[in-house]
Amino acid sequence: MNKKQKKMLLRIIIASVAMLVLMWIPFGEVLWARMLRLGCYLAVYLIIGYDILRKAGKGIYHKQVFDENFLMAIATIGAMIIAIYENGDYTEAIAVMLFYQIGEFFQSYAIGKSRRNIAALMDIRPDTANLLTDNGIEVVEPDDVVTGSIIVVRPGEKIPIDGIVVEGQSTLNTSALTGESLPREVKEGEEVISGCVNLNGVLHIRTTREFEESTVSKILELVENASSRKSRSENFISKFARVYTPIVCYSALALALIPPLVLFMTGNGHGFSTWSDWIYRALIFLVISCPCALVVSLPLSFFAGIGGASKAGVLVKGSNYLESLSNSRYVLLDKTGTLTEGVFEVTGIYHNRDIEKETLLEYAAYAESHSTHPISKSLQRAYGKELDLSKVSDIEEISGNGVLATVEGKRVAIGNEKLMQHIGLSDEIQTQTDALGTIVHMAIDGRYEGYLVISDRMKATAKSAIADLKKVGIRQTIMLTGDSEKVALKVAGELGIDRVYAQLLPADKVEKVEQVLAQKHHDKEMVLFVGDGINDAPVLSRADVGIAMGALGSDAAIEAADIVLMDDNPQKIAKAIRIAQKCMRIVYENIVFAIGVKVICLILGALGIANMWIAIFADVGVMVIAVLNAIRALFVKKD
Repeated sequence: MNKKQKKMLLRIIIASVAMLVLMWIPFGEVLWARMLRLGCYLAVYLIIGYDILRKAGKGIYHKQVFDENFLMAIATIGAMIIAIYENGDYTEAIAVMLFYQIGEFFQSYAIGKSRRNIAALMDIRPDTANLLTDNGIEVVEPDDVVTGSIIVVRPGEKIPIDGIVVEGQSTLNTSALTGESLPREVKEGEEVISGCVNLNGVLHIRTTREFEESTVSKILELVENASSRKSRSENFISKFARVYTPIVCYSALALALIPPLVLFMTGNGHGFSTWSDWIYRALIFLVISCPCALVVSLPLSFFAGIGGASKAGVLVKGSNYLESLSNSRYVLLDKTGTLTEGVFEVTGIYHNRDIEKETLLEYAAYAESHSTHPISKSLQRAYGKELDLSKVSDIEEISGNGVLATVEGKRVAIGNEKLMQHIGLSDEIQTQTDALGTIVHMAIDGRYEGYLVISDRMKATAKSAIADLKKVGIRQTIMLTGDSEKVALKVAGELGIDRVYAQLLPADKVEKVEQVLAQKHHDKEMVLFVGDGINDAPVLSRADVGIAMGALGSDAAIEAADIVLMDDNPQKIAKAIRIAQKCMRIVYENIVFAIGVKVICLILGALGIANMWIAIFADVGVMVIAVLNAIRALFVKKD
């Protein structure tokens, strides 16, 4: 608990004990005893309620009258005045304020718990960096480290800035980012990202970014800004409260004035007792009608849901995306890097008689030497020799088709069938029907020379991930890929995917998303796209909800996606949907419960059946129950 919460708890305890003591003291009925009794109860009332009275006064001064502080102030002051006149029970007025403050304490504690949960994620932000200089290691602020510097990360320390390991090997704990406890082995030459904890060996890392551009900074910025994007439910409740509160206040005023006036004019009134009875009913009406349970619990539910998701390695950019995710009915998935490992291997080389296999592979590796695409990397690995980049010139990348490059004076074309069509060699293509994988065609100096087959492995959890999506209510799963139709159909058949679209360019994927959006049964059904975030930014932006998975270190994913899964396990997609569905279930439970109880109690209060204790339950009791229910969104089931 923070200092403010401790102070509030102390006030609650003092007021509770004082009220219990006063209830047992026999003050007597003489004037001085009655005045002493009033003074004692008034002191207790001010101890527990002075801040509410002050806030109500500020609201009136700033012409923002109608809020819960005003309702509590009017209701309790009115109850005190009636008790003074009738020499009645002051405990009801104090109890209203006391239990309201208990409810506020629960709210504050719940929000604090949610913030602490998100703060655990914030703990990935490193405080210092060990900069290697000519004079040894210097401890500096991460902001002061420039790109290309060498930093030293010892066992137990967090990696402060993204970079590449230039010396050492170790095991990294990525759980703060991914939500998974499985460690990751790293060695010289491998890329590492900020926020991971170094478990054993000493690492020397050459930084590849500024601190403010590092993964950890982007993630923290994403989480910190999540609360600014409100869901439709939150926006509705905010508007509802602004309209509802003045209506309630005027209704209570009408309840206090109109019935006793009518009774007085018809001769059925009994003086002040009639007025006090109806004023008391109006005060009860005010207490019951306070919209705290809704105004507090709904934002808290979403806040807790975002906090719980972040703990599981699911970063949600706003509660509006959480609400949309819960209504997802169509899931479109990119294949490479999402359902497959994205680790390509050259599994076949088919060449003309006039060129050697090794020569074809050499030209392929050089032509693709300036590309960072996984297929390009696989060609370079298969070649296995150091590349002399001075041999390559006039590189022209044709998006979605392939590459044209000059290698040692020869014009090399490498890519798919569309590239061969582009250079007028589509009739020369000959492939074996049993070749299964991505086929990369090659032409040298305008002559078709053969093709290479590159295969990708499916992820071990891909099949169960598709089955999990069906369990959480997904109506249709659709795979989008730039790969050949034969490969795409084989992968989809093994995984149980409903529909497949193959040989797609990035623009074609956007078109397919548009088609699915047009086929929705109604607006509440959401279309979800899941990609690895490298080439999928346009599609991630176009879908109702875009999820980038395995996005550690991917700027494109973090920028374009609405939700970011911090590891590459496709089962996290269904987990993210379950988290969102649980959060929305809690939201609707709180709405139905709060409104239902209040409507019943308002009717009872207006009829004179409910007393102030029922009003306390209808306000504070409902708020406490709703807040406790909202906290459940923090807890994500491990599976």
